[in-house]
Amino acid sequence: MNKRNSKKIYITDNDMNRLEELLEVASAVHIRDNKHLEELAGELEKADVVESAEIPANVITMNSVVLLKDLETGEERRFTLVFPRQANIGQNKVSILAPVGTAMIGCRIGHVIVWNAPAGQRKMRVEKILYQPEAAGDFHL
Repeated sequence: MNKRNSKKIYITDNDMNRLEELLEVASAVHIRDNKHLEELAGELEKADVVESAEIPANVITMNSVVLLKDLETGEERRFTLVFPRQANIGQNKVSILAPVGTAMIGCRIGHVIVWNAPAGQRKMRVEKILYQPEAAGDFHL
């Protein structure tokens, strides 16, 4: 299960449309691990949807590059949140359908995200957003 601070999360209208399409397609092809799809759907239900031009610059959107700090080890890691086809862990491109990706969407700088990994529960804090497409004027990535 993914958890986050009880703070409000935001998703752009463009990301919401694309993520709903992703869920629809994934459900239609009967992806074997529906748990991740259900978790993403749950996150989307809780989010406030705003126009892409109105999203705050401190919110993680699709294709954002973020710096997360592991609260157990203190290690900082850079990730790019992407759609499944672009995922490449060697390039630190994390799929929105991965537990950490689902936990990241809509979070702001300072939020702590919690998710279950094979090695146990992980907690990371959003330290910085190094690139957010909407803040950069890249509304159609």
